Amino acid sequence: MDSQYAQAFANEWIQAWNERDAEGILAHYSEDVEFQSSLARRLMGDVSGTVRGKQQLREYFGKALTAFPGSLAIKLLGVYEGIGSLVIHFQACGRNAIEVMELDHAGKIRRAITLSQV
Repeated sequence: MDSQYAQAFANEWIQAWNERDAEGILAHYSEDVEFQSSLARRLMGDVSGTVRGKQQLREYFGKALTAFPGSLAIKLLGVYEGIGSLVIHFQACGRNAIEVMELDHAGKIRRAITLSQV
């Protein structure tokens, strides 16, 4: 991964969220993804806040998009690359958050943790 790929990946991910395109968002994730966030805890009713597999992630994203009707107006604040990993810093609904993403060999998100401003 290079900085140009990381920036393009982040831009596409943000754009899919802003377009409320669940399948466009999901296109960035692997089939065996493991995703964790406090919002997932609330929307999925699982105290671990962990979503496993693309089908369950599809369900979660559907609930997340429904929970926030109208424009999401997500703004990209920064992109940070690591070795096989990426961090996207963004603002959504007036709050800052980051998503830490571990990528597989195909460049798809294999594991992600979202942390939001308290």
